[in-house]
Amino acid sequence: MDNLIPAPVRVGANTPGEGFLPDRSTTLTAQPGTETTERWLRATLGAAFGLPLGPARPGTKEPGNTVELCLDPALGPESYRLVVAPGTGVRITGGDSAGVFWGAQTLRQLLGAEAYRRAPVASGPRRAVPFVEIEDGPRFAWRGLMLDVARHFMRKDDVLRYLDLLAAHKLNVFHFHLTDDQGWRVEIKRHPRLTETASWRARTKYGHRASELWDETPHGGFYTQDDIREIVAYAAERHIRVVPEIDIPGHSQAAISAYPELGNTDVIDTSSLSVWDTWGINPNVLAPTDNTLRFFEGVFEELLDLFPAATSPFIHIGGDECPKDQWKASAAAQARIAELGLRDEEELQSWFIRHFDTWLTARGRRLIGWDEILEGGLADGAAISSWRGYAGGIAAAEAGHDVVMCPEQQVYLDHRQDGGADEPMPIGYVRTLEDVYRFEPVPPGLSEEAARHIIGTQANAWAEVMQNRARVDYQVFPRLAALAEVAWSRLPAPEERDFAGFERRMEAHYARLDALGVDYRPPGGPLPWQRRPGILGRPIEGPPPNV
Repeated sequence: MDNLIPAPVRVGANTPGEGFLPDRSTTLTAQPGTETTERWLRATLGAAFGLPLGPARPGTKEPGNTVELCLDPALGPESYRLVVAPGTGVRITGGDSAGVFWGAQTLRQLLGAEAYRRAPVASGPRRAVPFVEIEDGPRFAWRGLMLDVARHFMRKDDVLRYLDLLAAHKLNVFHFHLTDDQGWRVEIKRHPRLTETASWRARTKYGHRASELWDETPHGGFYTQDDIREIVAYAAERHIRVVPEIDIPGHSQAAISAYPELGNTDVIDTSSLSVWDTWGINPNVLAPTDNTLRFFEGVFEELLDLFPAATSPFIHIGGDECPKDQWKASAAAQARIAELGLRDEEELQSWFIRHFDTWLTARGRRLIGWDEILEGGLADGAAISSWRGYAGGIAAAEAGHDVVMCPEQQVYLDHRQDGGADEPMPIGYVRTLEDVYRFEPVPPGLSEEAARHIIGTQANAWAEVMQNRARVDYQVFPRLAALAEVAWSRLPAPEERDFAGFERRMEAHYARLDALGVDYRPPGGPLPWQRRPGILGRPIEGPPPNV
């Protein structure tokens, strides 16, 4: 019981005995409403141990050799009770279907690292699940990971793998960053050049933007609409909500390169633009025209069909790092400011965001954006991803808006994990496993009402220097396990948290990650093949500002 991650709310005293050891005669009984977990158990644990986990025959029940899935709404959303007892086998009772699924994830951990393999490997006696009772439920409703597939494309199968990794850590939100200056990754049938042109770049900066190195191999890719439907359905089977992000009005050069009329044509020759091949804040932003609004309304119309409201109530519109220089120089943009009676370019961006907030709300969705959408006035009903520290999230929460806390200074997993020279392409602040474990999503001093608007937290993994799956794994793990515990468990204040105990539990968890084939950063530092010597990063000296 002392190696579960994330830590459960309560673990009862163990009952003496050999415990529960599933075998070929073990049956699986599922009440209506637990079918997703029933399918997952047969596909996952059944494969790992070579067991059929068949249903009990009508009128029979083999005492002590059954896994039973039940519902009890009194437990609350996503909560569960797992009981392993002599004569009854395993009973997982969830407050809802998601709670049953998270209980099954705990059962998998109790069965040992072999439960994370795709076929049986144990040559000796297998590990029995001790007789125990666990009661558990999450602290936050939003527990997520943002994965950037725009800077470096990730194949569909790798995305599905990451959904499995989120599920294994009881994370329930997948923030899917689909567009940026460096690439457009989702098929939009009414605008085919978004994938014909905007999904590929000719070359890629290797390392930080100050690096003199280039990878001259063309890079790109996109997800077809059926790919997206598959990803969303796969996530839903694992009780994970997918939050798609189409970044506007900044971070839009890829889209402008495909449709030059979307840019500020009276300031720059937008027909000369290509998909951006380097990193940083791009000056080329969308023009605030009716044509631009209609274009992206069309994009979002197709997106809403791909991401149903039941599994994707939030739509992320970005809204971050939008330089105003082109709008200041554009006669058309200045005319739009005068026409709308706005004071300045900040209010023009707010008008742009408010338009899509109203548009999405009318279609039963909620807009969420990075904390820059606070500038010039916050759109009614919008939620905030607070990335520039706590300040934006605090202001939004005090104003009654829901907030996902994901400050760069604490939970940007693309930032380096150590200050050593061996870290591959180091960027950003040093944020160790312990730093992430001591992250607190609810800042001190918030009013009780404002604190209720902190709906959760997520880690963000930006992919400028993560060229492939192994590099993503290295940056994300093991720190995502720490974030998962912060988001799920009811931990004490950061300075009182038992990090040494968490490290001891991680020893067992590394074996699970090994079985899953995760190329995590080892506790002792990068392995020889994980290093990238001589590639310029972006070292920042000293502690990060806490804003």
